[in-house]
Amino acid sequence: MPKNDLLLRALRGEEVSRPPVWMMRQAGRYLPEFMELKDKYDFFTRCQTPDMAAEITMQPVRRFPIDAAIIFSDILVIPQAMGLPFEMRPGVGPWLDNPVRSAADVAKLRTGDVNDELKYVFDALKITKEALNDEIPLIGFAGSPWTIFCYAVQGQGSKNFDKAKAFAYTETKAAHELLQKITDSTIIYLKEKINSGADVIQIFDSWGGMLSPNDYQEFSYPYITQIVDALYEQVPVVVFAKGCWYALDEMSQSNASALGVDWTIKPSVAREMTKNRITLQGNFDPSRLLSPPETIQKMVKEMIDEFGTTKYIANLGHGILPNIPVENARAFIEAVVNYKK
Repeated sequence: MPKNDLLLRALRGEEVSRPPVWMMRQAGRYLPEFMELKDKYDFFTRCQTPDMAAEITMQPVRRFPIDAAIIFSDILVIPQAMGLPFEMRPGVGPWLDNPVRSAADVAKLRTGDVNDELKYVFDALKITKEALNDEIPLIGFAGSPWTIFCYAVQGQGSKNFDKAKAFAYTETKAAHELLQKITDSTIIYLKEKINSGADVIQIFDSWGGMLSPNDYQEFSYPYITQIVDALYEQVPVVVFAKGCWYALDEMSQSNASALGVDWTIKPSVAREMTKNRITLQGNFDPSRLLSPPETIQKMVKEMIDEFGTTKYIANLGHGILPNIPVENARAFIEAVVNYKK
């Protein structure tokens, strides 16, 4: 059990004097020490070198009084291990030369246990766990099957993932086969992350909000539920489904321990929709970290006042942006740490 177990207590719904705080993408491009490594090594080299991934994970832990670390990795390591050789192109982002576009493409992909390809992730977790010395919990993560599906079929990032959605709607049987393959591999992968030291798991459904409420129930949520149900008895599971406020009620009745919410919903509305059944995480607008530090601190206090301290984890409503001044990130974290009702 970590010495600072504030996050775990919040996930259990216990009363706490202040909420725990961490930031999505807290080990990232806004830190000068991260940029030093970025200038020397490409993205997936950093992910695939356990000592380097552990070092990057620890960088914000050394700088800030955060209540959790999150392993430095990427959601695309799963499709890579399944046989989709994603690269990270400068100025473009994720890129796949031959995206999945047919049932035959789906059939070619590896399924089930792909962990032999991902040993570097588990090694990074073990090294990080040792470096943390049980001070704070370590979070492991994966992308939701739908979000991975979007990249696998589109082949790159997109404003509307039109090719991915077209495949889902016209090649529906093959789409569900692909989603199930991703789900099966993700469950095995996350179980090994837990065995390697992850105290909490977060599922990122970054592109769930691209779907209508009905399509979300067909193509995303059932696969997330499979993952949650496979893991929740081992560790708490947080589900962050960006743009999916319409599913909060149903998700709050799942076996997840917490739901992440983005900045487009008021805390009071999120509480009302979930009937205070579940811990909520979020939802500071990442762009608001461009405000002056004193404004950030005032807004953070207002956010916590609205959510309340119990069943709440302070975080951003999406990942921290690369152009955020370090002192502004510190202002956000310290406003939570120093919070008084």
